[in-house]
Amino acid sequence: MQSSEIQASWKITKQVSPYIWPVGNTELRLRVVFALLALVGSKIIAIIGPLLQAWAVDELAGNNISDFILGAFGLTIAYGFARIMTSGFQQLRDALFAKVAQRALRRLALQTFEHIHKLSMRYHITRKTGGLSRIIERGVKGVEFLLRYLVFSTIPLIIELLLISGAIFWKLQDWRYSAIIFVTILFYVWFTFFVTEWRVKLRRRMNEQDTDANQKAIDSLLNFETVKYFNAEQREALRYDKAMEGYEAAALKTSYSLAFLNIGQAILVTAGLVGVMLLAAAGVQSGVLTVGDFVLVNAYMIQITMPLNFLGTVYREIRQALVDMRQMYDLLEEPTEVKDKIGAGVLSVKGGSVSFKNVKFSYESERPILNKINIDVKAGNTVAIVGLSGSGKSTIGRLLFRFYDVNDGALCIDGQDIRDVTQDSLHRAIGVVPQDTVLFNDTIFYNIAYGRENASQDEVVQAAKDAQIHDFIMSLPQGYESLVGERGLKLSGGEKQRVGIARTLLKDPPILLLDEATSALDSETEHEIQEALERAGEGRTVIMIAHRLSTVANADQIVFLENGRVVETGNHDQLLKMRGRYSNLWSLQQSEQTK
Repeated sequence: MQSSEIQASWKITKQVSPYIWPVGNTELRLRVVFALLALVGSKIIAIIGPLLQAWAVDELAGNNISDFILGAFGLTIAYGFARIMTSGFQQLRDALFAKVAQRALRRLALQTFEHIHKLSMRYHITRKTGGLSRIIERGVKGVEFLLRYLVFSTIPLIIELLLISGAIFWKLQDWRYSAIIFVTILFYVWFTFFVTEWRVKLRRRMNEQDTDANQKAIDSLLNFETVKYFNAEQREALRYDKAMEGYEAAALKTSYSLAFLNIGQAILVTAGLVGVMLLAAAGVQSGVLTVGDFVLVNAYMIQITMPLNFLGTVYREIRQALVDMRQMYDLLEEPTEVKDKIGAGVLSVKGGSVSFKNVKFSYESERPILNKINIDVKAGNTVAIVGLSGSGKSTIGRLLFRFYDVNDGALCIDGQDIRDVTQDSLHRAIGVVPQDTVLFNDTIFYNIAYGRENASQDEVVQAAKDAQIHDFIMSLPQGYESLVGERGLKLSGGEKQRVGIARTLLKDPPILLLDEATSALDSETEHEIQEALERAGEGRTVIMIAHRLSTVANADQIVFLENGRVVETGNHDQLLKMRGRYSNLWSLQQSEQTK
């Protein structure tokens, strides 16, 4: 491993360590202690077992050197009990530690989930959902593996090897046995680590191909309709198969390297085993050792072989777990672009006035979007923001909800800079009806009730009535329990919008943001939705972002944006009299409707 990888691995191990010894949780700490005691008990009994077996063999051979009252039969039974107790202590250890490991996974998964939701809109519009899900999945599994095997396998494994070597030296009084065991372990560990480092690079490549293939599959399925529109099923299948071809090649290299590692390990272990057994056989022939000693050496060597094989697997998996966890911890260290100030207060909405004061903003420094925008929305008024595509209309909505922070200037609600208040209180004060309402793959009731936690059924029904969708819902066979399908695909555009409006009405925010809420609908549906939106805006401050000017003619004030600047302001009649950009666009749209 390179020094940078060693430092990264050590850093990750330190980040995981608090989960092994949970702070402030006495029950979990006691479980760790008792699990360690069970581990020690299993190792001690594992060392005693072969001694009992050797003494039993000597009793049967007539050597009578054990001086045990139990005799050969009793020693054999004791040996059986020792094996059962060894297994029993191991299972007890796993059972005790299971809750510690699962609680750690739960905490880490929750931490990751919460962090992803805190990341900025900038991150989420560039992420790949399929790849992200795989990173989290592999990272959490890596933590589980590291918690279990780092504590209960790696260190105990080394202790067990030392105990066995010591027991053989104590019983046989010959340093050559320990020397052969030591050299075998040394070469075995070197070979395992050397080959595993090579395999980690292959495994990392395989994971990259797996992530890429999974991302392409999910991306294609999420865009199912688009694939159908362009007869691209075969194209998508070839694209996916190409990614899977890369994964297949990487997986084959990984499998071949595993076979090489296994055969190499088998050769080294077998060479050590045969060397020790030949030495013991020579001792028996010369009369220095008994047959029981020969059996003892054989049993201990087999006992060494198993953990040595396990050592290779553990090291290999720990290295892979660290690679997987590094990706996940890189995700956890992804900075949160928009975050609350220390000591940020709660937004106090008295009327709901909104002010943009010399606001400048750009997604990328070389491409300005808004340039010194000044807009005042009085409490209870409806202000429409219109303009051609790319003028910065939707950006204003994103800044209001604080998906991004302004680069310069200030955005205030009732005189309070939204950067000085908590995001939670800001989000509670603003209701949004977007152009494309995305619904959860659940019931209509669930999607409307999502607007306010713990809302009663009567409140949900009233919100649906206010959004003029109650009658439609009741016409369905399952009524409010009807499933809407993934992203609401079982409903029409107008029906989805009404559910979205009902959800926002249930939230009951003092400020309502309508972001192109009807632009994707036909004229008749748009007119019907417009009535629901006007009802939704009663008694609220409403900011309408729109492209169709017919939907904003009744607004108290209309702001026309062009190239990120406010070029005209006034109500509908005033702007028509100006015969400027608004008037030209109005005439153009009216002529298109009459064709």
